[in-house]
Amino acid sequence: MIYEVFRQEKKGSAFAHAGSVEAPDITFAQAFAHEQYGRRQESEALWVVPRDAIHEVHDFYDELHKTYHRVDGYPLKEKLRVARERAGTARDR
Repeated sequence: MIYEVFRQEKKGSAFAHAGSVEAPDITFAQAFAHEQYGRRQESEALWVVPRDAIHEVHDFYDELHKTYHRVDGYPLKEKLRVARERAGTARDR
């Protein structure tokens, strides 16, 4: 069985995919992952997950067209500019 390994490099940082190990069960997978990704103290913590337990999500629907769902952030500056123009307090640059 194939297990995917995720490692945390420093305490408090996000986990990142490190690779995979092949093992007959979770006990061996944890030992193999520790040996491969943790023996030189390069990892703070490891997650070992059976590959078939990981599910991809492909469909992201945004029926309401909410801009705050965007990865690049909420366009607050533009909304403030429009609000200031409506209120008559817009700043000249």
